[in-house]
Amino acid sequence: MSLNIPDFTRFAKSQRQQVIGQALALPTTMTLYSLIGILVTSATVVIYGTAIWDPVQLLSRFHSPVAVVISLLAILLATLNVNIGANVVSPANDFSNLWPRKISFRTGGIITCFMGIALMPWKLLSSYSTFIFGWLGGYAAFLGPVAGIMICDYFVIRRRVLVVDDLYLRNGIYEYSRGFNWLAVVALALGAGTALVGLVVPPLRVLYDYSWFVGFAVAFVAYYALMKVQRESGTL
Repeated sequence: MSLNIPDFTRFAKSQRQQVIGQALALPTTMTLYSLIGILVTSATVVIYGTAIWDPVQLLSRFHSPVAVVISLLAILLATLNVNIGANVVSPANDFSNLWPRKISFRTGGIITCFMGIALMPWKLLSSYSTFIFGWLGGYAAFLGPVAGIMICDYFVIRRRVLVVDDLYLRNGIYEYSRGFNWLAVVALALGAGTALVGLVVPPLRVLYDYSWFVGFAVAFVAYYALMKVQRESGTL
């Protein structure tokens, strides 16, 4: 959500609305949901003698049909809300932007759903170690650098000043090299590569365990240094 939040904040009528909305909604709800997950999983150790982190597996231990039905409906509703808000809106917009005349937002959402099935997420959820240390840690190594580059470019390099028209024009100031800023690509590779080193070098495992933060910091610094050198050379 930290990377695709503009998909939602662009509908805010003022900067104040989106600031208050994010400040109140995101930290409180995400903290509450995480806390509930931790408390419930911890309780299963006391009650069942083993940590059950999967809600569906936990429901299989219930003996009350009413409790099972209500819980399943709650899981279904939560899954739809989370996936539509966090996982469908952004790629649906991306697919639509690839070919706006032929791919609508709704079509982009359908493509996203089919691709989600093709990725076989049930294999990722087969165990908590695969999901948390494999999948989440792995793609966080790329999302962290992307966030670092975006934040550095907007707040440090451009000091929150953008020429909006040029964002949508060919040969504008943001065209770079045929639409690619290769310095950003290099910074992304450095950030992700540094974080992923922990996978192949056991003594540096901490880099992978904190892949988002490591990738963010390395990409932020690398992008700033590369852009500064290019600006000083007069090529930017």
